Amino acid sequence: MKKIDKYQGKKVLVMGFGISGINAAHLLVKLGANVTANDKVTPKNNDIVDDLEADGIKVITGDNPISLANEGFDVVVKNPGIPYDNPLVAAFVKQGTPIITEAELGWQIFDGHLVSVTGSNGKTTTTTLTQLMITENAKHQVKYAGNIGISFSKIAEDLGPDDTLVTELSSFQLLGAPTIHPHIAIITNIFSNHLDYHKTRENYINAKLNITRNQTKDDFLVINWDRDEWQKIAQRSQATIVPFSRLNKSHEGAYVEDGMIYWRGQEVMPTKDIRLIGPQNVENALAAIAAAKLSGVTNDAIKKVLTTFSGVRHRLQYVMEYQERLFYNDSKSTDIEATEVALQGFDRPVILLAGGLDRGYTFERLVPYFKKHVKAMIVFGECKDKMKDAGNQAGVPVIESEDAITAVPEAWKLSEPGDVILLSPANASWDQFPSFEVRGDKFIEAVEELTGKKEQ
Repeated sequence: MKKIDKYQGKKVLVMGFGISGINAAHLLVKLGANVTANDKVTPKNNDIVDDLEADGIKVITGDNPISLANEGFDVVVKNPGIPYDNPLVAAFVKQGTPIITEAELGWQIFDGHLVSVTGSNGKTTTTTLTQLMITENAKHQVKYAGNIGISFSKIAEDLGPDDTLVTELSSFQLLGAPTIHPHIAIITNIFSNHLDYHKTRENYINAKLNITRNQTKDDFLVINWDRDEWQKIAQRSQATIVPFSRLNKSHEGAYVEDGMIYWRGQEVMPTKDIRLIGPQNVENALAAIAAAKLSGVTNDAIKKVLTTFSGVRHRLQYVMEYQERLFYNDSKSTDIEATEVALQGFDRPVILLAGGLDRGYTFERLVPYFKKHVKAMIVFGECKDKMKDAGNQAGVPVIESEDAITAVPEAWKLSEPGDVILLSPANASWDQFPSFEVRGDKFIEAVEELTGKKEQ
């Protein structure tokens, strides 16, 4: 941990009691700040408030009182999910108070080698693969943190100048990280996500580009080269560009040619040996390989990781095989695009479990993928009728069920040896579950109950 004095005696407001906010509040006390912590929801767990107050932190819950804007705070550390049109946040913006996220605070105290990953899809898998690959050849600590569910600043406290931290960073986090400066930055892809928050695609792209904003020619930007737009986005960076390409559009970095992965002309391994399935995971592997090779990792270490790693939980996660049926948990697929990608990863017949929160859109885009990959569908949740319509258009048998749990035995009845039973909802979980993680966990529990086996 780097010793800094910029917060000594400063008044700092921490907005949001998530994991990152709580850790940030305690860290700021260590750095000598006078801290107030605020959340519009009063925690059900009193220990959270008690722990904050025991550290000398003033706690305000149940509201984001606009009066806080008049208390002379020097800095606001905002939960990334709180929008900038929140009245209290907007008041701080108007008066020019610096607003950062916990990722920025983590960077300010970090004293080691930083690798950062962003993108619309594939961030968590790429972050995990990169951390595992670098660990294989490392002589010092290699950790991961950030949007992956582990506080950046908490991990940064325990790392020294020789250690490496691989961080997953969302557009929300990056928007409040003006000085972050990874030596290796990765952009997996950029689609049109979170426009309700960012308002425009250009705003979203600009937030993502904060990952490379402070890089110089001595740093590296690893970026997907398979779309012309992404190649143009790369031109906005001052870093040394290292492309990766599944479609063989560049030989300058990591790429695929005739089923073989190469790094700058050198064979690494066949794509068929990657344990993770699907074209999106080939891209994730290429991005991680580029970062790993730039970090001095050997091909043997890369192959060891890619032939054994079975996936991040809830992201096209292999659960088990039972009586020649394969079960996969892709609960993280909360939009149409993610389910499109998931279906393309299978060359076996798929029994698809899909549905969830009705956000007002329909699913015609999935019809070609249903026709090509799906044998039968079990639909559930608020949008099950719309999902059923798409299945009917594709000529796929559709059965309605209550939720992702009750759908498991229904899918089993329809399955035959050789089939894949896939939870890939194409929708958020909030109509029936508090998060996609809970939905995925409940799906796995239902599979374990059905089979009498534990997930592998």
